[in-house]
Amino acid sequence: MKRQHFNIRGRTWMSILLIVVFSPLAALSNLRAASVTVLIDPSDPRALFACEDIQTALQARGHTFRQTSLTQLAKSADEAVRIVLCPRSKTDIVGKMKSAGAGAPGVLRSEGYSIRTTRQPGRTTYWVIGADTAGVMYGGLELAEVIRVDGLDAVRDLDHNPYMAMRGTKFNIPLDARTPSYTDVSDAAQNNIAEMWSFDFWKEYIDALARYRFNFISCWSLHPFPSLVKVPKYPDIALDDVKRSTVDWNEYYSGNGIGFDAPEILDNLETLKKITIEEKIEFWRKVMQYAYDRNIRFYFITWNIFNNGTYGKYGITTDINNETTIDYFRKSVEQMFLTYPLLKGIGLTTGENMHGAGFSQKETWAFKTYAQGVLDVVKAQPGRKITFIHRQHQTGAKDIARRFAPLIQHKDIDFLFSFKYAKAHVYSSTTQPYHPAFVKDIRSEGNLKTIWTLRNDDVYHFRWGAPDFVREFIKNIPYDVSRGFYLGSDQYIWGREFLSTEPEMPRQIEIVKHWYHWMIWGRLAYNPNLGNERFVKIIQQRFGDISGADLFTAWQHASMVYPKTTGFHWGSLDFQWYIEACKSRPGPAQTASGFHDVNRFITLPPHKGTDNVSIPDYAKSIVAGKEPHGTTPIEISRQIHAHADKALQIIDGIAHGGDKELRLTLGDIRAISYMGKYYAHKIRGATELALFRKTKKQQHRDSAVKELTQAARYWRLYVSAALDQYKNPLWTNRVGHCDWSKLTEEVLNDIKIAAAEKP
Repeated sequence: MKRQHFNIRGRTWMSILLIVVFSPLAALSNLRAASVTVLIDPSDPRALFACEDIQTALQARGHTFRQTSLTQLAKSADEAVRIVLCPRSKTDIVGKMKSAGAGAPGVLRSEGYSIRTTRQPGRTTYWVIGADTAGVMYGGLELAEVIRVDGLDAVRDLDHNPYMAMRGTKFNIPLDARTPSYTDVSDAAQNNIAEMWSFDFWKEYIDALARYRFNFISCWSLHPFPSLVKVPKYPDIALDDVKRSTVDWNEYYSGNGIGFDAPEILDNLETLKKITIEEKIEFWRKVMQYAYDRNIRFYFITWNIFNNGTYGKYGITTDINNETTIDYFRKSVEQMFLTYPLLKGIGLTTGENMHGAGFSQKETWAFKTYAQGVLDVVKAQPGRKITFIHRQHQTGAKDIARRFAPLIQHKDIDFLFSFKYAKAHVYSSTTQPYHPAFVKDIRSEGNLKTIWTLRNDDVYHFRWGAPDFVREFIKNIPYDVSRGFYLGSDQYIWGREFLSTEPEMPRQIEIVKHWYHWMIWGRLAYNPNLGNERFVKIIQQRFGDISGADLFTAWQHASMVYPKTTGFHWGSLDFQWYIEACKSRPGPAQTASGFHDVNRFITLPPHKGTDNVSIPDYAKSIVAGKEPHGTTPIEISRQIHAHADKALQIIDGIAHGGDKELRLTLGDIRAISYMGKYYAHKIRGATELALFRKTKKQQHRDSAVKELTQAARYWRLYVSAALDQYKNPLWTNRVGHCDWSKLTEEVLNDIKIAAAEKP
C-alpha cells in the first residue's frame, strides 16, 4: 500500500513537472504558429490604425493575421495566439485578463497603456490596455514595433505613461500668397503652398507623426483667417482658390513678416488650385478629423498685427487702435472654433507688427481680440475645452497672467504660455540658460504651465540622429512647469522635400525622409527612458544586412557636429547663424556676403549654456600664462574631429548593397562629417590666428594657414558630398541664398586673411 501511494504521488509530481517545464515551450511554439487573432473595437479608428501596424509586423514575421471584434473574445478562447486591444473603461475585458492570470493594469494617465501577457496550455494572449483610445493606439504601436524588431516572444509586461503631455510640431504654414507665414519668402514655402491643400500630404504627415508619438500640430501664420473661415459680419474677406506669387523675389525681406503683401507680390499671382471657401472649410474639417483619429489635434498660432488677405476691406488695418480691426479679429477667432469643431486651440504672439505700442496696449489688444473671441466660444458652446497659447515674447509673463486672468480661471479654457527654450538652435547644447526668470515668474503666479518652442534652424538638408543628445536635452527641461513642446523651424517648411537630386515619385514628405530625426524627438518626449538598444534594432530592421549598431554609432557621432559647432560659435537667432552654409545675414556676420569668416569665428562668443571658452578669452589666458577654465577652443576642435573621424571610419565599412535609402543616409552622414572636419580645422585655425595677433609668433600664423588650408580641403569634400544628393542653391527667408559652390571663394579667403597677417 505504501508503495502504491508513492507511485501515485510520484506520477502526480511528474505531471506537474511536465506542465511546468513544457508549458513555456508550448507557449513559445504557439508564438511561431501560423495564425494570430487580433481583437479590437472596429469602431475605434485609433485601434484600427495600430492594428494595421500589428498586421504588417506579424505578416513580416510569417504569421497569418485575423482581425475580429472585442465582442468575440469569449468565442476566440480556442485561438492559440491572441492580441487584445482595449481601453481600461471596458472593465469586463480587463476582468477577463486578470482572471487569466495577468496583473492589473498600472496607474495610467491619459495616453498611457499597459501590456500584459497570459499563458495557458495551448494559448497565449497579449493584452494592450489603454488609459483611453489614445493609449490603446500607442500601446498597439509599441506592440507592433516589438514584433517587428524582435518577434512575439520578446513582448514583456510593461506600463508606460507619456512624459511630456503635449508633443507637437511647429509648422509655418504657407497657405496662400495672400495669407502667408513668416517663412513664405523662401524656396521651402514656395514649393509647398499646393501641398497644404493636398489631403494625401496630410494623411502621410499625420500617420507619420502618430507613429512617432506626436499628438498635435501647431500651424503658424501671419493671418490665416481669410483662407480658413467665412466670418458672417465680414463675408467678403473669405478667399477662394489657392494662389502663389510669380514675382522675381528679392533675396532678403523683413525678418518680422512685414511687406509680404507688397504690390509687386500680390500683383503677380498664379492660381495653383481652384477651390471655394466652402470647399476649403470641408477640406480642413476632413484633415482635422483624420488627425483626431490618430490622436493629433490642430492649433493655429499667429503673429500680430497682420491683416494679409483682407485687402483693406471694411476699413480693416493694422492700426492697434482701429475698433473695426479689433472686432474683425474677435469675430474671426470665434468663427474658427464655430467652423471647426475639432480645432483644439489658438495662440498668438504680440509685438512683431505693433510698432510704437507699449506692453499694456499690446496685451489689451490681444485680450480684446483673441481672448474675447475664445470667451465668446465657450459661452456659446458650454463644455467645449479650448487651449489658449500666449507666447512670452517681447512681453512679461507676470503681466500677461494678470491681464488674461479671466481665461486662466475659466474651467473650459487651458491657458498656456509658450517660450523659445533654445532661441533658434535646439542643436546647440543640452543645457539652455534662457528660461530661469520666465519659469520663476510663472511659478509665482500659481499653477501655470508652458509649452516650449524648440526651434530647429540648423538641420534642413541632412538626415540627423543623436538619441543621447535628445534624451539629455528633454530631461533637462524644467518638468514641473512643462506641458510639452513643439519642434520646428522658421527658415524651413517641413512639407514635401524639393531638394533631392534623386527624388521618389511623388517626392517624399520631409518627416518621412527625416524619419529618424523626428522619431527620436517624438519617442523620447513620450518616454525619455527608451534606450539606445531599441533605436539600434529599429535601424537594423529597416536596413537589413548591415550592423545596426554600427550605423547607429556613426549616425550619432556625425550628428554631434551640429551642437558641438553651434554651441561654440553661437549666433542665437535664425538670421544670425545657419551651420549648413556657414552663413547669416550680412550684419551679424560682419561680412558683405553673410559668410562667417575666420575673423567672425574669433569674435563670436560661445553659447552660455556650455562651458566653452571663447577664442579671445583663451588667447588672453595663454598669453598671461594662466590655465583657461572650461572647454577650450582647442578641445572643441578635437571633439569635433573625433566625432567626424569616428563616423567616417564606420561608414567606410558599411556597404549599401543597392539600398537607395541606406546609400543616401550614408551620403548624408559623410557630408555632415566633412562639414565637421571643416569646422574643426576652422576653429583651430581661428584660435591660432588669434594667438598670432596676441604674440606675433610665426608658428601661430603658420599653424593658422595650415589649419585653414585643411578646412578648405574639407569644405570642398563637404560640397561635393552635398551636391551629390541635393540641389543648390537654397533660398531661405532668414539668411538669403545659400550657395555652397559660391561660398567656396569665401572659404579660400580665410587662408588669405591668415597669410596676410604681418608680424
